[in-house]
Amino acid sequence: MFEAIDTGSDPCDVPVSEVVRAGNLVWSVHISEDPVNGDLVTGDIETQTRRTLGNLDIAIRAAGGTLADVVQVQVFLTERSDASGMNKVYAEFFREPYPVRATVVVKELLTEGLRIEILAHAVLGNNT
Repeated sequence: MFEAIDTGSDPCDVPVSEVVRAGNLVWSVHISEDPVNGDLVTGDIETQTRRTLGNLDIAIRAAGGTLADVVQVQVFLTERSDASGMNKVYAEFFREPYPVRATVVVKELLTEGLRIEILAHAVLGNNT
């Protein structure tokens, strides 16, 4: 059995849990939405990546961990040319050893104007 984690952020408008935990394992999904009001944070890829990874940080902390516990990340981008800007911001949030990561360019994401979506998996207590 798993439990949904309350991050204190504006709740999701669709039938999905944004963060779940089973024991010391955490799975989460994030986009560039304001954690207070749920509005989409628009702008360039660096702006959207920073907000998306900020939301991941909020979620992992709410589950009892830190970004150092993240072991796998899946990044979905709508533009191949956004990879370098995303990587620049990604390096602000993660340090070596980096989580395993797949970056995929997709035709579009569900919300118009959204340029990035991230799935992350963490093992709490992994950073010891």
